[in-house]
Amino acid sequence: MKFVDEVEIYVRGGDGGRGCVSFCREKYRPKGGPDGGDGGDGGDVVLVADAGMSTLLDFRFQPELRAKRGEHGRGKQQYGKKGEDVVARVPCGTLVFDADTGALVADLQRHGERVVVARGGRGGKGNMHFATPTNQAPRYAQPGTPGEERRLRLELQLLADVGIVGFPNVGKSSLLRRVSAARPRVADYPFTTLVPCLGVVRVDDDLSFVLADLPGLIEGAHEGHGLGDRFLRHVARTKLLLHLLDTGGCSGRDPVEDFDKINRELAAFDPRLAEKPQIVAGNKVDLTGGRACFEEARKKLAERGIELYAISAATGAGVETLMKVVGQKWRALSDQERRGRSAEEILRDGVVA
Repeated sequence: MKFVDEVEIYVRGGDGGRGCVSFCREKYRPKGGPDGGDGGDGGDVVLVADAGMSTLLDFRFQPELRAKRGEHGRGKQQYGKKGEDVVARVPCGTLVFDADTGALVADLQRHGERVVVARGGRGGKGNMHFATPTNQAPRYAQPGTPGEERRLRLELQLLADVGIVGFPNVGKSSLLRRVSAARPRVADYPFTTLVPCLGVVRVDDDLSFVLADLPGLIEGAHEGHGLGDRFLRHVARTKLLLHLLDTGGCSGRDPVEDFDKINRELAAFDPRLAEKPQIVAGNKVDLTGGRACFEEARKKLAERGIELYAISAATGAGVETLMKVVGQKWRALSDQERRGRSAEEILRDGVVA
């Protein structure tokens, strides 16, 4: 299945039906008076969040959503039927923007949330409503009003609790495969992961969280280098970032320099991303020379007050301990955020049981 996380669509509500001009001509009622019924209201265009969807691909093939118009009114005080609504499903985490103004229309996060994005027009009133003592036979009725129309931009932001960030080939996908049932592609070349992938990590019976593996970043990503910043929006909803470094010594890069470069890219894309709490882990310590490279990086980061965790996604060494730390800090952030404390205060004071 192709992953599509941004589309532009056109939506239009149904037009309202016309009111009817009619006069009663029944037997024994030669002067029955006006009896034209009202037109029906037009249908609405509605977006509904669906937890069973993970992409906006459907809208690539159907970029226009038009609701049905209302039926026209008829004689004998018969009202027109309301137009049928158009209900379209979108993944949870979809942001709906007005494409012309850029204004946020809706943020659909929970399953079943609905928003009317284009309202149908109102049906016109029939001539039965305009009869007065001085105008007992009105020969006019209201036309229906047109439905609302607009262009929308749908943007998907994955609903993940923790996001993994780092350079290509640092082992993000391998780590996700190790700790969850997700099966992202793993290979020994850059940009193996082309789309974000989610996995549920269960630490114990009472603690689990959703972990997102994002395509690798490189220096200049915010300017479009590599895969660019296309997928950075998917960490916007996370409370915690897991920053993975290659400390195996085979890449030829300095892990601490990589750490700084990725944080600069996050800040260049959105300063709020760079302010998110991070847990830093050094992967590939099982390789020859990996332990020495890890110790050197650990000392440099310790001088900044940053703790570096040693893991090997290939062998599983240190992974269980890392996931416990990530899960506990994520839970602490979630609990304390509801009590009004900032993320910085929570990490400074330590994990709250």
